Amino acid sequence: MNSRLLTALVALPVLILSIVLPVFLPQFPQANWLFLVIAALALSAGLFEFYSLTKKLALKADASIAYLGAAALFVAFLFDAPTKAPDLLLLTVALFLIVVLITQTFRFQRDFSKMLAGVGVTVLGVLYVAFLGGFIVSVRTGFENSPGLSTKLLAFFFLVVMGADTGAYYIGKNFGKHKLAPQISPGKTWEGVIGGLVLSSIFALISSLWFFPELSYKVSIPLAIVMSVVGLFGDLAESAIKRGAGAKDAASILPGHGGLLDRLDSLLFNAPILYYFARFYF
Repeated sequence: MNSRLLTALVALPVLILSIVLPVFLPQFPQANWLFLVIAALALSAGLFEFYSLTKKLALKADASIAYLGAAALFVAFLFDAPTKAPDLLLLTVALFLIVVLITQTFRFQRDFSKMLAGVGVTVLGVLYVAFLGGFIVSVRTGFENSPGLSTKLLAFFFLVVMGADTGAYYIGKNFGKHKLAPQISPGKTWEGVIGGLVLSSIFALISSLWFFPELSYKVSIPLAIVMSVVGLFGDLAESAIKRGAGAKDAASILPGHGGLLDRLDSLLFNAPILYYFARFYF
């Protein structure tokens, strides 16, 4: 058994439990906490890995300020700020930018030529990982008025995104001949892209027929295709960051998968899409 499959066999049951636990324990609001804790740990690790990559390029991010900003955003998303308090979410981002600029003004006073790069990677890391990823937190906490909806949305989300990733990996590995973007990610092929689109669409159909009848397959399949394409660009963007840093993987915490950021890349791009789709559709 290869390390990629072994890691999935260990991690997937925990993820699945965190998603479905509120369904089995509806009388306990704390049942949401397992998923939220996992999300907080994953986003924290992803942010750490992002700054580890920038460090390879001698870009001096201010990780302490970044984690404060990420924590503030996480709390905002925890209370579903995109819908319930959008002004608070904008204020959080604005205050974070102001704090970064003030602190970095003094941090780089010995060499202001490095300030713009330092500010840039500090802000980008938080917006890329904590802001985009925060929408998946709001998917868990922001649909409590419809019992079970958040669980169905999350199950659909992970099935589609992981289906696209799995289909692309195995079809590309076994049948891939035509490179997609060799300068960015040499391993990706057009055959893998097609495999990802097909498997994600199959999982979307299964979701509609099995546990998510409220989401017709006429909607779920096109949504899965959109998410697969967006996830592909998320994967390519992270690959470009790694290539610029001279790294094959963001880290080696997940055997066969690389780092948390390597697993989060397509999820981060798709989190706001799922959230706002659900807001407008349901």
